[in-house]
Amino acid sequence: MLDFIFSPAFAQAAAPATPPNALVQFAPLVVLFVLFYFLLIRPQMKRSKEQRQMIEKIAKGDELVLAGGLAGKVVNIGELYLTVEVADGVNVKVQKSAVTSVLPKGTLKTL
Repeated sequence: MLDFIFSPAFAQAAAPATPPNALVQFAPLVVLFVLFYFLLIRPQMKRSKEQRQMIEKIAKGDELVLAGGLAGKVVNIGELYLTVEVADGVNVKVQKSAVTSVLPKGTLKTL
């Protein structure tokens, strides 16, 4: 019916089936996993480790910046929380995980 547009296809005998090598079949998945590891997983683990080390080194008197952009000086350190003085006589209790960076000493005096 549509022979004038498409030429008819004729089936050919199938080539003898040889089982594909399992390594060749899974090679793209292995390569993809390796790429994900080096481009996504490993850098994230490194950042997480650096963040943990930074939080462990926090001491009284350190000046830091919190996730919301709040800057202050550490007054008290607890197990999970820090008390941060953001202005004279204004103390805020925050989670340790909210710390984004530790500032050099004297930074808040110049602001």
